[in-house]
Amino acid sequence: MYKLSLPIAIIAMLTSIASFFYFESSNEQVYVDVNKLIEGYSRTEVEREAFTKKTNVLKANVDSLVTNWQTELKKYEKERSNMSKKELELKKELLANKQQQLNNYQQAIQKQIQEEDQKMTQTVVNDINGFVKEYGKSHGYPIIFGAGGNGNIMYAEDASDLTEEVLTELNSQYAGK
Repeated sequence: MYKLSLPIAIIAMLTSIASFFYFESSNEQVYVDVNKLIEGYSRTEVEREAFTKKTNVLKANVDSLVTNWQTELKKYEKERSNMSKKELELKKELLANKQQQLNNYQQAIQKQIQEEDQKMTQTVVNDINGFVKEYGKSHGYPIIFGAGGNGNIMYAEDASDLTEEVLTELNSQYAGK
């Protein structure tokens, strides 16, 4: 009886060790570098170019209004010696109102630019998040961590880094759209 139990125990132990390594390898923990995905994603460049064009148009409008206001101010400074007291007061009030409107407009444009930047960034991030989720499902990963340099993952082996694989497929999918 003793002779039979020893080989069975050895077989059971080897089976449990083998299954441990088998299941451990299929439960692989991997990560992607989110910053690299965002920077390397083709759509990021396309969205940034569109954002830059839109921003340049908005800034050009503001610059044009500032230039017009400065021109009026210089004209006022040249002509004020020939103006009556009432004309001076009216012109000062008009210039002050225009300056206030210009300041309000500049603030509104700055807010719009910030909102557009956030919207553009969120569009790219949503694309990447959706893709990584589908990538994880299709490749059988139970979890994919996102490393972004903000303390999420302090260390991981290079073999656990899926960033390049995901980025290649992400850009391929985007190019195919």
